[in-house]
Amino acid sequence: MPETIIRYLLNRLKQMGIKDIFGVPGDFAFPINDAICDDKELHWISCCNELNAAYAADGYARINGMSALSTTFGVGELSALCGIAGSYAEHNLVFHIVGMPAMQVQEKHAIVHHTLGNGEFDQFMTMATQVVCAKTILTPENCVQEVERVIAAALEYRRPVYIAIAHNYVNENISLSTAPANVPVKSDPEVLEEAVSTIVNRLSNASKACIMPGIFVERFGLRDLTADIVSSSGLPYVTMAMDKSVLDETNPSYSGLYIGQLANPEIREFVESCDCILAIGTILFDINTGLFTAKLDKSRIINIMPSEVRIGHADYTNLKMSDVLEELVKRLYKRTDVKGPVAKLPTLPDVDANNPITADYLYASYAKFFKPDDIIIADSGTSFYGLLPVLLPEGARFYSQTLWGAIGWATPASFGAALAAPDRRVILITGEGAHQMTVQEVGQFCRYGLKPVIFVLNNQGYLIERMLSRKLDYCYNDLGQWKYHELPEVLGCSDWIMRKAVTCGDLDKIMEELENTRTGAYIEIVTPKLSAPQIMEAIHNNL
Repeated sequence: MPETIIRYLLNRLKQMGIKDIFGVPGDFAFPINDAICDDKELHWISCCNELNAAYAADGYARINGMSALSTTFGVGELSALCGIAGSYAEHNLVFHIVGMPAMQVQEKHAIVHHTLGNGEFDQFMTMATQVVCAKTILTPENCVQEVERVIAAALEYRRPVYIAIAHNYVNENISLSTAPANVPVKSDPEVLEEAVSTIVNRLSNASKACIMPGIFVERFGLRDLTADIVSSSGLPYVTMAMDKSVLDETNPSYSGLYIGQLANPEIREFVESCDCILAIGTILFDINTGLFTAKLDKSRIINIMPSEVRIGHADYTNLKMSDVLEELVKRLYKRTDVKGPVAKLPTLPDVDANNPITADYLYASYAKFFKPDDIIIADSGTSFYGLLPVLLPEGARFYSQTLWGAIGWATPASFGAALAAPDRRVILITGEGAHQMTVQEVGQFCRYGLKPVIFVLNNQGYLIERMLSRKLDYCYNDLGQWKYHELPEVLGCSDWIMRKAVTCGDLDKIMEELENTRTGAYIEIVTPKLSAPQIMEAIHNNL
């Protein structure tokens, strides 16, 4: 039986493990929307707007390894573009499927809705070019070749791809064509040997060394292999902000968070005194380096990246990260003479039940609340910095959009993550400023039978922005005050636990109530206006 363009594409997505497709319908994309809904093995996941859908797809991809997003031409795809850019920056694989006007309309340069009124139809794809690793417009003639080409690019770079289909082509039969052979990328054997030998030599001869696993460990599916590196080397490891929980934080080799001069002086002193640091897929940008307060000598750093290895000032190219790690596991000498600091849980401050909830009390309470295998998602605001030093239980994972840093990401992303892992507890921790931007997606949790635990920090505005300013009271950081804990009922989640905590006693009772809850929960936590985590205080004091 002949296969259509959309059937070929959807079948390939299913083969790679995608079962849910996020999106907002639109007339140019209706044939695509119809095909998704008619497929008994796929689920169409409606979102409140395209930006939220892109954020949800990003969250899903972090758990599932990849995701798919469907939007209509022009207004839909551009609404999603900020989310796609975040996925590109942070290497999350999203297949963005765009429904275009019919090809005969495009060929006539007709003026139609959802365009700029100029008869041009390639401008929006051009806008997306900078935030995807491959793009294509599918036709019956090129379908097989182009789908396989963009899939190969997506898998190699772990970044979004753009796939457009004209309205009248969606259900056209494809031309018989042989899929191109998938030629795996291989490391240059001579370069591989030189790089691995150099790494082994430097780690063996270092008087003090440590490992710094980074975000690419997770994005390229190398967590187990990296854990083997830690085990075979015998060395302690630390993580930077973006890299929290890429390896299990209960591992006895884990020393804790390294974030330059902003926290943990014992860890900072240890890392910066190492004469060899083995970074594995770590991005040395402003947030990771404690706003560039980290004092790391480049000549002492080895960084194994997806397609190259940097050893001091030398670059070794044409190398696959997995090949390098596999060789190192076999050849590393196990050190027993290097000991790092021991990671520690924050202590719960002694308070009176009627005391207001301070940042120190709140984040120590979260540490007690977390359970093994939790998925914890936080916006890149105050909560993110408060959670960074918290030691997570076995199997728990922490996610935030650290590099792109779009506030509002976490609410839809946690929805996507919950769909990808319906059997795990998903905890969303966000501030009210970020939450106001994308709060509509809370209603989708109930719609799809998901039961997250949501904590919304209410401190009367954008605390992170206040702390990044020398003057703390600029009015642009103020927000309209909502009754946050009442929102779930308005959004269709009337059977959830909805509470508001103002005192430490309130918070303790709510945390106890949530221990064994079988429903969704939405908790508004009120803290003093300027009660900030210690890392945020350090950032403000260093301005």
